[in-house]
Amino acid sequence: MTAEIIALVGPTGSGKTSVSLSLAERWGAEIVNCDSRQVYRGLDIGTAKPTAAEQGRAPHHLFDVVDPDQRFDAAAYAALARAAIDAAAGRGRRVIVVGGTGLYLKALRFGLFDGPPADATLRARLVAEDEAAPGAMHARLARADPATAARLHARDRVRVVRALEVLELTGRPLSAWHREHGFAGGELAMRVVGLDVPRAELYARLDARCEAMLAAGLLGEIRALWAAGYGPELPALRSIGYRQLGAHLRGEVDEPTALAAMQRATRQFAKRQLTWFRADPTVAWMTPVDALHTLG
Repeated sequence: MTAEIIALVGPTGSGKTSVSLSLAERWGAEIVNCDSRQVYRGLDIGTAKPTAAEQGRAPHHLFDVVDPDQRFDAAAYAALARAAIDAAAGRGRRVIVVGGTGLYLKALRFGLFDGPPADATLRARLVAEDEAAPGAMHARLARADPATAARLHARDRVRVVRALEVLELTGRPLSAWHREHGFAGGELAMRVVGLDVPRAELYARLDARCEAMLAAGLLGEIRALWAAGYGPELPALRSIGYRQLGAHLRGEVDEPTALAAMQRATRQFAKRQLTWFRADPTVAWMTPVDALHTLG
């Protein structure tokens, strides 16, 4: 049995949660998360995770899947998401995939290049090199595999290490493997809709949302995570908001400076998300209002 699948994508702050909840209630559909940070337990306010009340309006899947110190990647996401979709299909339910993590959606739709298994010794060496000279690994990757380096942030140590690991173990850059694979693992049919909000309006929304997160207790959320043993060095805690406000909690910057940095990083992130999804010709762009009218 195959579920009818709608994917709602687009930049953070574009209204995906609101639209997905309205559609799910109309259709009796189930919602599958496609946000790489909302999978983590305890990262609630800073990831704009749907509240308990919102999640009570429709069945939700792949939220709060792992603890902040657990490894989670696109392959793990794709496997869990496909299982959730299959289960929903077995119940005769439509599915709405919601989120702005482009790689996760691509993995779900087409599969991923698996690559060689992890090499603990090699990874330890690469991490040690990066700790000794921050940014050196990304610079090395830029020389050897500029296409992959261009899409990875210099501080994204996990993915930079993996790209260099693939290069050393196979002798070929990760971008070459991806081109060859073509993400052709058997397409999962879905209609992909991007929510289109004017740039100025989107940025104003994002600035206001950052302020609302601070007012809602994001600093307390970060303190609680740290107290539970989930320190700021974890990739999950280097996410936008947690990184900037964490710097304030450590006394490195004052609160207004931290908030401004969070707002700036959020706007930059939204721009990167737009670049990713605009490059996908299968995405149909609609305003949130038009999406509700057209899909509903």
